[in-house]
Amino acid sequence: MKAQAMKRPTLVSSRPKEKFWQLRLYVAGQTPKSLEAFSNLKTICETHLNGRYRIEVIDLLENPHLSKGDQILAIPTLVRKLPQPVRKIIGDLSDVNRVLVGLDLRAAD
Repeated sequence: MKAQAMKRPTLVSSRPKEKFWQLRLYVAGQTPKSLEAFSNLKTICETHLNGRYRIEVIDLLENPHLSKGDQILAIPTLVRKLPQPVRKIIGDLSDVNRVLVGLDLRAAD
């Protein structure tokens, strides 16, 4: 009898790959509202995304031409670039439930 090579079973993770979040926060200088929006966003990300995110802050006072790409009409504005689809939230991000729903991290109640 010939020895046959054993095939190893393919291991499949029971958890799907976790999404990586790419977020852009558009602000106009370091105003209290802009600083509050960044602080609120950082807290939300640390709590709900556990290191699976990157925040890019774009100051439109320094780079006003960058507002065209994401069609920014008001500030502060948060844009979720990844995962797709793109989503936008305007304001200081103080309403955590609204932000979670807007980012599609939690279903609306």
